[in-house]
Amino acid sequence: MRWLPVSFIVILAMLGGAQRVHAQTSDSGDLSIELVDPKVLRVCADPRNMPFSSEKGEGFENKIAELFAEKLQKKLDYAFFPQATGFVRVTLGAHRCDVIMGFPQGDDLAQGTNPYYRTAYALVVKPGSGLEDVTTLEDERLKNKHIGIIAGTPAATYMAVDGLMPNAKPYPLMIDTRVDSSAEAMINDLTSGAIDAGVLWGPMAGYYARKMTPPLHITPLVKEKGGPRLVYRIGMGVRPADQNWKRELNRLIQENQPAINKILLDYGVPLLDENDQPISVGAAAKSP
Repeated sequence: MRWLPVSFIVILAMLGGAQRVHAQTSDSGDLSIELVDPKVLRVCADPRNMPFSSEKGEGFENKIAELFAEKLQKKLDYAFFPQATGFVRVTLGAHRCDVIMGFPQGDDLAQGTNPYYRTAYALVVKPGSGLEDVTTLEDERLKNKHIGIIAGTPAATYMAVDGLMPNAKPYPLMIDTRVDSSAEAMINDLTSGAIDAGVLWGPMAGYYARKMTPPLHITPLVKEKGGPRLVYRIGMGVRPADQNWKRELNRLIQENQPAINKILLDYGVPLLDENDQPISVGAAAKSP
């Protein structure tokens, strides 16, 4: 399951053996020695991890991959594996695919491209709860509330510091996404009244919140201080040796940013600018 940045928990050394085979790159821009098949866009993806990806092509990373395949005039194919322990090693590292469509900036398990969106963990509440304008976990109105939290995520640190853990309901971090979803379980508990609020990674919060009737209210947690980051830039991940491929992906991101933004907003992803302000639909449609 995608709980950035802790979902990529294997070490970079696990990629080493596969990387040595393709250690050289061509300064001419030829991708033939970097890619599994230069005629195919081969994507590393989780088969059941909405809203990011699915084997049915339903996630926003699937849609961005389709956009890039069209621009590159390549066939699109996937190497599916649950995004848990061993994901990078058995997909990108084993040369079964050439790009991870969502990868946090600063994570050293692979080489990152330029980021194509910026978002944050978010507080999710029901409309009419009186918590819609809560912007930080230290807000007194959250005291004694039952709050859902994914164990081991950065937001859990703030909840512990703010004294919210005694009444919290934890959900497992590392699961097999083919059979379970901590995000769905949390949202179901929120709508049923089993918990009063939930803290989720922004793309999941936005996606599941808009699926409910009425839609749930989400607030990106951009005001927390003194602990781990809750705001992240997300790019794509490639092998460390694949410099030409990285440059090609950076070009695609830059040239197609408005189309990428539209896909993200269509899935409810709370996009943030560099000042932690929400990016409106109008602003997202403009070229950088």
